[in-house]
Amino acid sequence: MTIKELLNQGIIMLKNEDIDGPKNKARAILQHTLKKSREYLIIYDNKEVTNVQRDEYVKNIKRLIAGEPLQYITGVQEFMKLNFVVTKDVLIPQPDTEILVEEVIKIANRLQNPYILDLCTGSGAIAVSLAKNIPNVKIVATDISKKALEIAKYNAKLNGVLNNIDFIESNLFQKIKNIKFDIIVSNPPYIVTSEINKLPKDVRQEPIIALDGGKDGLDFYRKIYEKGHDFLNRQGYLCVEIGYNQKEAVKKIIEGQKRYVETYCKKDLCENDRVIVTQIG
Repeated sequence: MTIKELLNQGIIMLKNEDIDGPKNKARAILQHTLKKSREYLIIYDNKEVTNVQRDEYVKNIKRLIAGEPLQYITGVQEFMKLNFVVTKDVLIPQPDTEILVEEVIKIANRLQNPYILDLCTGSGAIAVSLAKNIPNVKIVATDISKKALEIAKYNAKLNGVLNNIDFIESNLFQKIKNIKFDIIVSNPPYIVTSEINKLPKDVRQEPIIALDGGKDGLDFYRKIYEKGHDFLNRQGYLCVEIGYNQKEAVKKIIEGQKRYVETYCKKDLCENDRVIVTQIG
């Protein structure tokens, strides 16, 4: 069987199961299986594959059909034009979160030697992207999951910014003692608990701890805004990602703290409210 024939087999298998984007996904899995580039698959499409390669490819296609995210199969996800290793221990970085990162970069570039805290770092996508794009930045990245921190550290090393980031195993601010930051950033869990079972099959494969925001999806925002001002320098910024329908609820939490001023919201590419930025007075 040739590369071209195997690719077509994968496309047909995915089409028969009504999988979105069957051609792109079948090709991505074939690149991963053969450890070859897209260009290689095109140039050498008549090259024969081994039976072992064929069986491995079909196995991976079946994993996708069963609901496993493509990124967990290939082990990689692009974010902010950088490559990140992802496993079942971390949330898969999404394009919407780039809106949050881009806004933090804008803010940080107005500061000298900014000091940033990234809460719930997961794969490290936010912390690593900030370290790559902000001169003279120092970042502390925390997560409650030891396995997630191992992936985040690996991604920091992979992208050449390990020396810019300190990783701490911590439940939010728990192990951050007597430190003040210029910016706190977070993409916390914000899915309503009762909605998790209604999420798409592939999303439900991601770690529940990184999705579940409690009964109303706001548990982490309450904790972050209740304590956040204690860890910010004067006029420091707190920047978070939110669910598309959480803007007003999160703003009420902010207003209830009486310490935050100059709050504004940024929309994502689909015009949904996605990022809230506020300062302490």
